Amino acid sequence: MRMDGGTAAREAAASEAAGGAAAPVTRTADSADNIDRLPELLAPAGSLDAALAALAAGADAVYTGLAEPGLDARAAAPGLTFEELADLCALAHAGALRPAASLRCGSPQAEVDAAAPARPPAARVYVTLNALVDTSGLPRAVAAARRALAAGADAFIVADLGLARALSRGLPGVELHLSTQAGAQAAPAVELAARVFGCSRVTVARELSLPEIAAICATGVEVEVFCHGAICISYSGACSFSALARGRSAMRGDCTQPCRQSWRLEDARGRERADAPGDKLLCPKDYLGIRQLPALVRAGVGALKIEGRMKNPDYVFNVVGAYRSALDALAAGETVDAGALERRLGRSFNRGFTDAYLRGDRAGTGRALMSLERSCNQGAPVGVVVERGHRVVTVELADAVEAGDTLEIHTVLPADAGADVPRRWPLVPCPVSGAAGERIAVPCKRRVEPGSEVYVTASARLRHATDEAVARGRAALAALGDSGRPGELGRPAREAEPSELMLRRSAGLEASAGRFVPSPILARTPERAWELLDGGAPEVAALVWQIAEASGAWEPLLPRLTVVLDEVCRAADVPEVSRLVHTARRVVCRNLSQISIARAAGTPFDVAAPLYAENAEAVAAFCGLGAARVWLPDEFDDASAARLAGELAQTGAPSVAGRLNLGPRELMVMEHCLLTAEGPCAGSCATCPRRTEERFLVGSDGRRYPVCVDARGRSRIFEPRG
Repeated sequence: MRMDGGTAAREAAASEAAGGAAAPVTRTADSADNIDRLPELLAPAGSLDAALAALAAGADAVYTGLAEPGLDARAAAPGLTFEELADLCALAHAGALRPAASLRCGSPQAEVDAAAPARPPAARVYVTLNALVDTSGLPRAVAAARRALAAGADAFIVADLGLARALSRGLPGVELHLSTQAGAQAAPAVELAARVFGCSRVTVARELSLPEIAAICATGVEVEVFCHGAICISYSGACSFSALARGRSAMRGDCTQPCRQSWRLEDARGRERADAPGDKLLCPKDYLGIRQLPALVRAGVGALKIEGRMKNPDYVFNVVGAYRSALDALAAGETVDAGALERRLGRSFNRGFTDAYLRGDRAGTGRALMSLERSCNQGAPVGVVVERGHRVVTVELADAVEAGDTLEIHTVLPADAGADVPRRWPLVPCPVSGAAGERIAVPCKRRVEPGSEVYVTASARLRHATDEAVARGRAALAALGDSGRPGELGRPAREAEPSELMLRRSAGLEASAGRFVPSPILARTPERAWELLDGGAPEVAALVWQIAEASGAWEPLLPRLTVVLDEVCRAADVPEVSRLVHTARRVVCRNLSQISIARAAGTPFDVAAPLYAENAEAVAAFCGLGAARVWLPDEFDDASAARLAGELAQTGAPSVAGRLNLGPRELMVMEHCLLTAEGPCAGSCATCPRRTEERFLVGSDGRRYPVCVDARGRSRIFEPRG
């Protein structure tokens, strides 16, 4: 598929429409000869206008939530009504906004038709049902999915494995995609999700490197990866910080975003230890896959997912258009200047960009990954202040700007500024258009010094182009009328009762309804484990990441211990998990990969969060896989635990074991090492002397959260002591 410059023309026009310089295009051997097929470009749609913008920009599919509370992991996004969903599906399936290049570039229609690579004219629509659901909510979730199917939805994105089973049985043949919230980080998890839970596609963790992604793609299960957008610093699905510390659950779409707040890093004596340019110690930059796009395509990913159901339509329009241009160029055997595309992407909301995860950057991840100074929009650099006058500055442009753009000046403090003078970022309107190399006068009341960098944080031309695209989408909807909408969107005459949605007992538990098994006693050191075992303790447990600190001393104990495995199980973790599964008395699996490994070994295993047992369907599903006990999430209070036990008793399904008592509850686990805030990483996690000293994250309320960094460099944050 060669286009002889067609993609080049569209790329140049698209970049110009976003306010940036055209990207030079060259021929390359990294072309269709090495690419069997392009992955699906999947766009976020928090509203109908955002969905229209996505289709107009060239998305192959969109994902959206429903305007139904409690079903979506983005509770603050408005979601679509069933009528809006039906309209969107009709428009997407009709391909009414294709070819999209003419809308995003302003290219002549004839040129677009001749140059655009072959793509299916229709786009797909996926509905997110990725919140955790309790037993009483299962019938409503299945009923909502049934109505969404009637509206034309193509697939559902789910994180709750109980809901996945309920949907498969209640809606035979339904297409399910496993959410990244389910924690699929290695091949065994992906294979289990496909084989047991019927997921035809799995969205893998953002933390994975390119080789890890390629290895998972080799399983033959369709793999979806994030290519752009905001990152949660905790492993998705494994963060209870908001729920346990602030009473609002991220797994129910109500995260309070503690990772975007200000923090101090203190030692046991309360001394500040961070030596960083800011206090946003948990705030990562935004994910940027544009430079790694050829490698992702060659790895065989099935879909490239853009984050952003909380973002405005202009964000969706610009980001989708940039990645569409890059994919079209790859299909044509051309390569696009990634720097130009990055500048274009920077004109939409971002916290700075990083591809540290994709590159597998461990030693340098701290500064390469984190947006330590600010957690707000940072835009794209366009120039520098070269002169300051009375309420006006002269800016020398390195990139084009338009009248009506919003500019932000990153002030360089004057030499006579006191130590207590804060650095500021005044936002000012751009009064005139200017090209790279030109100087323009910009009004600015604040005192800023020459040398201050200038960024564009909002593009007037992009807003205008988005408004036009959305208006065309609205017109297409009006022209479509009711002809493409299904005739019946009403609620089904009868919703299934909870008892009809549950699996019957398929494995026993060591608990009966309402009576919970006592939690194992946790030993944090080998010495304590020996003491407990010699003292007759019925069950002693140890955390796998603490075993790694002194594996030799723990080794003789393993056949007598219950080993609590990690929330994370990446390819590099699999050999150690396999060894422990074959050695320990029992293991507690907290990841789908671990279940797969334990089943293959025939080792007794339990299940615990972040394998969430939020409903009777999930409990029964885990027991059907062979779990001897199912431990409840820490987010469950006593009333919730008793309610679930009662529900299980009424239906004849298995019961639950209670809650694991492992001391202070873990709030967050991340691949990022928080100790890099103290200085550069030496790249030797196991022997790092910083790990031997106590550290605490301290918030604005003064609460001190203990921090532990394990031998792999993963950071863990725990609830305050006492």
